[in-house]
Amino acid sequence: MASLASLGSVTLRERVGAELFRKVAGPDGPRNRERVHGTPGPRWFAPGSPITRVHGDASMFVGGIRAIMLQSLHPAAMQGVADHSGYRGDMWGRLAQVSTYIAMTTFGAEQDARQVIRAVQRAHESVTGTLPDGTPYAASDPHLLGWVHAAEVDSFLLAHDRFGHQPLVGAERDEYLAQTAHVAGLLGVTDPPITEAGLRATLDAYRPELAGTPAARDAISFLVWHPDLPLAARPAYLSLVGAAVSLTPEWQRRELGLPHPRVLDATLDRTVGRALGKVSTGAIRWAMASGHAQARELQDARR
Repeated sequence: MASLASLGSVTLRERVGAELFRKVAGPDGPRNRERVHGTPGPRWFAPGSPITRVHGDASMFVGGIRAIMLQSLHPAAMQGVADHSGYRGDMWGRLAQVSTYIAMTTFGAEQDARQVIRAVQRAHESVTGTLPDGTPYAASDPHLLGWVHAAEVDSFLLAHDRFGHQPLVGAERDEYLAQTAHVAGLLGVTDPPITEAGLRATLDAYRPELAGTPAARDAISFLVWHPDLPLAARPAYLSLVGAAVSLTPEWQRRELGLPHPRVLDATLDRTVGRALGKVSTGAIRWAMASGHAQARELQDARR
């Protein structure tokens, strides 16, 4: 029989995981889940295909944080966030919008997926401005969208490799990128990468444009130190952040003012990062398990 201490530990882990999941899903999470999985109609991607395995895994919490860090290194992308985003006042609301978009385009009925893509495109139309040097930017710019997409899929795939329940192997990896490219193309990305080699080439091509601006450092500092979570959930959140940082190359950490291997021993850094990610994603899997069961029930009812 389990001891009271172990039962209490499990209960706390479930509560912490559930709180993080609730924050990312947002207050409309249950209703959106019902719409995503319960609406009848054809889907773009079959259950069990690479994109559903990656985007349905708890490792996305690490990948999402890493993607935000990487995306912030493009000055135009970061300026758009600084000028138009409510990340200081409603960081979790912004993340909930992104998670809903990913869920709808990955698992939702095609009609709903197209609808949410159009909604994002309309929102992008008003996100325009100028950089400090006077260079104009627009969120709808296909080149800028291409960076945001490449940073996302690179982060999601890398986090899934390290912390995912069933990492992709062989041809599954290129299939994942081809599936994400389908959605990205509909959003407005020109020639999104459909292979790992293409993704590496895309990321390398953007490298000369990247820099850790003051706005980027401020945003990442806010993301790390001001999560607006109950005290009990903050250690788990910081574990997710630590895992995301461990997946970030040294030059990117240096640009963003994050700890890097010259400060931390590289081997220790990887070991600690792996441990943090395993613990935190494990907690979230506990919380996600009931949600997946509900989703399967909705899918069975739909069939």
